[in-house]
Amino acid sequence: MKIVNSWNDFDPLKHVIVGRADNCCIPPSEPASKAKVPLNSPMRGMTGPRPLDTVEKANAQLDNLVKVLEGLGVKVDRPEALQWNQAVVTPHFMTGSMFGCMPPRDVLLTIGSDIISAPMSFRSRFFEHYAYSKNLREYFEKDPNFRWIAAPRPELGDKSYDMHYFDDHITEDILLERTAKLHMVTTEHEILFDAADVMRLGKDLFVQHGLTTNRKGMEWLRRMYPDMRIHAVNFPGDPYPIHIDATFVPLKPGLILNNPHRKLPKEQRKIFEANDWEIVDAAMPAHDTPPELCYSSVWLSMNCLVLDHKTVLVEESEKAQQEQMDKLGMNVIPVPFRDAYAFGGGLHCATADVYREGECQDYFPNQVEDPTLVKFEG
Repeated sequence: MKIVNSWNDFDPLKHVIVGRADNCCIPPSEPASKAKVPLNSPMRGMTGPRPLDTVEKANAQLDNLVKVLEGLGVKVDRPEALQWNQAVVTPHFMTGSMFGCMPPRDVLLTIGSDIISAPMSFRSRFFEHYAYSKNLREYFEKDPNFRWIAAPRPELGDKSYDMHYFDDHITEDILLERTAKLHMVTTEHEILFDAADVMRLGKDLFVQHGLTTNRKGMEWLRRMYPDMRIHAVNFPGDPYPIHIDATFVPLKPGLILNNPHRKLPKEQRKIFEANDWEIVDAAMPAHDTPPELCYSSVWLSMNCLVLDHKTVLVEESEKAQQEQMDKLGMNVIPVPFRDAYAFGGGLHCATADVYREGECQDYFPNQVEDPTLVKFEG
């Protein structure tokens, strides 16, 4: 019985995991999380369990997402929330609490019949993959082709970070300069990547080099999947580059939305142009600021969930994004989700693919000189 199969984010979705907000915490300040929180955010320095009323509101919207998906014929599984307000202690570090299990997209990377537990760079997320163990055990027991893969568990000691990335004189201009030069808070000491930094397009994986994914993580993917092409992409203009799915979002074969404030550099667009892919600037967000207690950017407006080549779920208040999707030939289903944003992101973040129809395809048969292609540099 084939249970796990997904090669992209737009073929017909039939089975998905949707997260939960239960017991979620604002993680303690640590090298990786410190780099993610914007300098002007009132959340800098905050930590501890999230207020119960916000948890209840988020869970109501997550539960509604489940109903919408099930009403459209999609099978939905849910993780088992742990008691996230516990300290994490390993031989290499200690941190005061964990995070949560609202955004399974961050943790689980589905490539064909494989699901990979990502080696995440946040110390607070070191044990987060356990929330999905029951789901993955079930798939393993029922699907003889399913491969349950855990990427190498990172140490996350001080060598894994530039411990002076945030000093007393840091400014957003300095951060923009650093990220443009690919100077990130994560070092190349060990293999690090978040699953949400990987955009899957059949034989090609486009991986964002940012604050949560390093070159060594991309090299691990290259060795694991030698028949696939791994591309390292980056988007100048983002001082906090974490996760590709609010920056570069495929809607269907040949069409990608790009954040207009974080454009793919010209030299990195060659492979898309050579294969007739259209890259469209996303519509502007409806909101000037994120919701309360949320340090994700307002560009969660484009963090949509594509159900098939013509159907997409978009947050209900993002009218401009809905109108753009409609003009691009998509059937738009508005879904309320802003109350869930603070717990880990938008509609795409809150889900992880288990099964989409379709097989692995080569969407980029016309190969060109590609500066993004990951090659062994040892």
